[in-house]
Amino acid sequence: MLIRLSKSAMVLAMAFFATLVAFGNITDYATNFAFVHHVFLMDTTFPGNGIMYRAIQQEWVHHAGYIGIITLETLTAVLCWIGGARLLKARNAAPGAFRAAKNWAIGGLTLGFLTWQVAFMSVGGEWFGMWMSKQWNGVPDAFRFFITLLMVLIYLTMDNDALPGQDAAARGMHAPQ
Repeated sequence: MLIRLSKSAMVLAMAFFATLVAFGNITDYATNFAFVHHVFLMDTTFPGNGIMYRAIQQEWVHHAGYIGIITLETLTAVLCWIGGARLLKARNAAPGAFRAAKNWAIGGLTLGFLTWQVAFMSVGGEWFGMWMSKQWNGVPDAFRFFITLLMVLIYLTMDNDALPGQDAAARGMHAPQ
């Protein structure tokens, strides 16, 4: 039971984290938009770098990208909240039912991983050279976020959460007394 509760709590912790990030981006749009704006402009990367042709000047694209990020963060939060609640609800269920309850959480954690790994590390960090900026480098934070999400995802999907006696019962055997 402790492992099931632990997995539920970790998924809910990721839901809480994604909620806070999305909430911050929504309620402090202008401050956090500045980050996205400068990443797209590439105006704080190394002077004379050879990838400046990738910079995007159109501010509407910056807003669209930022709204896309907020949407992904919000969906991550929603999926993880639902997943964590379903895991708690299934905490006493048979192994198959508990495994089935993981689906929403797996979706949320995967989306969160992809958001921070693809949007921030790959697109922002590598394509737009965010790593070159002293002022607007989100690579270390993105790495910390997606590694945490990945570790929770790995832990959640481990097959170590059967309740005592369930493994034997699932195989048609009698559990030891």
